[in-house]
Order: sequence, then C-alpha cells, then structure tokens
Amino acid sequence: MHDDTTRSLSFSALRRRGFLAATGVGALALAGCGGSGSGSDDGAGDGAPKKGGRLRAAFAGGGASETLDPHLANLFADAARAKALFDKLADYGADLSAVPRLAAKWESNTALDRWQVTLREAAFHDGRPVTAKDVLYSYRRIADPKQAFRAKASLEPIDLDASRATGERSVEFVLKRPTAEFPNILAAFGAYIVPDGATEFDKAPVGSGPFRFVSFAPGRSAVFRRYDDHWEGAPHLDEIEFLVANEESARVNALLGGQIEYAHELNPTTARAHEDQGQIEIVRLRGSAMQAFCMKTDRPPFDDPRVRQAFFLIADRQELVDGALSGAGEVGNDLFGKGYQYYADGLPQREQNLGKARALLKQAGAEDLRVTLDTSAVAAGFTEAAGIFRDQAKKAGVTVEVRMGSKDSYWSDILDQGTLCCYRSGAMPIEAHISQRLLTDSSTNATRWRHKDFDAQYQQAQSTRDPAERAAVYERMQRRLYAEGGFLIWGFADWIIGTGRQVKGVETDAPANTLDWARFDKVWLA
Repeated sequence: MHDDTTRSLSFSALRRRGFLAATGVGALALAGCGGSGSGSDDGAGDGAPKKGGRLRAAFAGGGASETLDPHLANLFADAARAKALFDKLADYGADLSAVPRLAAKWESNTALDRWQVTLREAAFHDGRPVTAKDVLYSYRRIADPKQAFRAKASLEPIDLDASRATGERSVEFVLKRPTAEFPNILAAFGAYIVPDGATEFDKAPVGSGPFRFVSFAPGRSAVFRRYDDHWEGAPHLDEIEFLVANEESARVNALLGGQIEYAHELNPTTARAHEDQGQIEIVRLRGSAMQAFCMKTDRPPFDDPRVRQAFFLIADRQELVDGALSGAGEVGNDLFGKGYQYYADGLPQREQNLGKARALLKQAGAEDLRVTLDTSAVAAGFTEAAGIFRDQAKKAGVTVEVRMGSKDSYWSDILDQGTLCCYRSGAMPIEAHISQRLLTDSSTNATRWRHKDFDAQYQQAQSTRDPAERAAVYERMQRRLYAEGGFLIWGFADWIIGTGRQVKGVETDAPANTLDWARFDKVWLA
C-alpha cells in the first residue's frame, strides 16, 4: 500500500513486487504436487471440522529474496507464513482493537507510561517455554537501529533499555510518554516473538505458532506441519503449503484446475465471473482497503480549506466505487476506518453537491482551477478512479489533468511531490492512522496535515484512561478532519479470496491485516 512502507501491510507493495517477479501456473504445478487429501473425519456431523490433509495456498510473492524472518515480513505472503510459524503478544480483532495472543493480559499504571504484560503458558516448537526473555530479545532485535525491521516505528514509544522482565512470564514495559493505546503496539504488524538469540530463520526456524517448519524454497514454496502443542489447540490441517503465483490469472487457473485450494487476492471482475457458479467459493473481506485522494494541505490550491471542502463535494462516491472498484466495496465519508473502533459514524454521509462546490471555489478565488492528479497502475482502481474524478470535477468547472506515474517509485514520489494523488491504505487502528499520518512529526504525513493543537488532542487521547472519554477526544479530532482534512476518502474496498468448495472455516467478517485473516489453523478440508 504505499504511503507507509514501514508501518502497515502493503496492498500496493504486494502488487508492485508481484509485477516484478511474475510466475505462472508452471511454478504451481512443480511446487504443489503434494496433494490435498481431506484426511479422516473426526467430526460429529455435517459441518464439523475434519482433521488431516494438506491445503495449498497461492499468494503473490517476492522472488528469490523471500525470507521467513517474521520481522522482515512485508508482503501478504510473508505475513501469512509468519502468522503460521510465529505468534505476537496481541493482534487486531475485526474492529481493529487489540486482542490478546501470547499475552494473557496487560495492565497499566495510573500515568499510562508503565504497562505490565503477563504471558500465557505457551511453548516454542522445540519445547522451550515462551518467556519474558524471548519477548525482550524480540523487541530489542526489531528496534535495532542498524536494521530495517517492519515494526521498528511501532515500537518507538517503548523505552526498551528501561523495560525489564519481572518474572519468567511477566514483562514491565516502560514507555517514553503516556500511551493509552499501548496494546496496539503489541499487535503491530511484524512484532512477532522469536526465541532469545534467534538470528537464522530460513533453514529451520523455530516459532510458537500453530504450524512448524518443514521446508522453504524462496520464491516457490513453503511447507509447514501442524504443531500439536500450540497453546490455542492444534490446527485441523496436517500441513499447509504456501505457493507463489504473482499473476492473478495463474492463481485462478490453478484454483479451477485443482492445483491449489486457496487463491489470495482476486480482482472484482474475476470474483463476479465465478461467484455462485458452483466451481469455487468467493470470500469478500469487507472494509480491507481505504481508497482516497490525497490533497497536500501545505501548498496551493489545497492550503485553502475552502478548496478542500469543494473537492469533498465534487466527489460522487458511489460512482467511484462502482467504476473504480467494480462495485466491490462501500462508499467512504472522508474518514479512515469505517467500522473500526473509535470511528465517528454519527457524521452525515457526504453527498455530491456541485453547486456548493462551485460556490466554495468562487469564495476561494479558484473558479477556473486547474490541478494535476497523480496516479499509477501501482494499485487496482487507481487509474480508473482518476479518470472518473476528472470527469466529476469538470462538472464543477475544475480541470483535472491526470498524470501517470511509475509503479516502482509512485509511493515514494507522492509523499514529497505534487498536490493531489490517488492513495490507499490497508487496515490499521484509527489511532495508528492518526499517529503515523496526521501528526506534525509523522513520517508518512502525505497530506501535510500539521497542526499543533491537533497534536495536543492526540496526546490528550493517549493520556486518557477512560475509554469513553478517549473515544470522545478521537471523535472531536475526526470531526475536524471531516470538515477540513486532506484525505478525500471515497470508498473502502473488499479484499477478495477464492477457495475450493471443500475448504471450510475461512473467516469472512474481518478485514485483511487482522487476526482472523489467513487463519489456516482454523481451516479444514471437507
């Protein structure tokens, strides 16, 4: 995705690297020859989970440079493999609130700058218990300034020098400032717990996840076997095999041909063609990707809030969802995180109002406005959205010139250049969206939204113990963004997965990036 290349799991990075390392069905045919027998049925009746079998899942991959180091996970394929082999202290639920994993519980002091985390009884694949020592080693490894590990920025609020083990299964985290949303840090993408001293992950990695390592061929396949002693219970499957197919057509054809049972990332057109046809199942993960236009608020014409408000009113959101997403999504309301914890859902749904948009532009002295909209084929729907919005703006007297950018440099370029661009993001907590993108010192502040009083509101929220009072602060912040922010958030896209009809137990209610996405330990073959 990629405004935040070091923060949240990247939808667009997945696509970008997929184009660079395309593989076809042949790779699947060679690597996926293990078969997918359903195994013996120990269920009590129809619909009961069955034990056994190997599920073959195809993802876009990263080529020969792929690694099983969970702290280097970047693509969806990386994240799915890491989730199978390793655990985090927490993960995100369907509403993007943190839920416990290896952490049995957490509690803070009154000042919210010290948090005590108690670990559940869990063991690594070699039988060693997961301890506080492993947690501190993992976090200090991630925070190493010489490394570029994905979760490093998320761990920044923790003073890891001062943090310490207070028992074999308890850790006191000392924070640099009050952090009411500290559990979000524990759930951060890539913040996996590895054994103390572990440095090698591609030959025989040891984790505490529901599957244990069998084999790994970078850019081709990885095979993991059920870990019977996992703290949450053994998976239903005997084995999971991850295969690489960067072209969507290869994944679909392999699924239709029975070479795989799970195809990640299908486009809406493919989904419509196969939905309810009987051959495969289509799973839609709602609200997985924010779709937006990003207006830079520190330069003309968007340094005038009246121009930003006019652009909010130019957008016909339903037309954008129907045209750019082929209807596979829902309209947005210029706020991130629809359906997530703290989302300000009481604000009226913004509708197109070209007359009011024209009046605002006139007030701003921008009646004959011309603006360049940067886009790229780097992400699905970007070029279509740009063309649709260009035509919508024309009706308000605004000339939008669409400029195509390079897929390889788009995400780095848009952070510094231009005034208006296509933008999207995967799921993350609303608090993380604010802290990573909307504070004066945020490293991925693509809208250049920099207001000291807004920063102070965020710190107020982080210093507020009572959840209802904290939610009220977040609502005030969102009301301001709704009125004058730089993100024109027009939609939320579905993330689409295809499975064989024999695959059961795939979660449908949670966005990608959350705990229940790619939960192969909960899946079975009927």
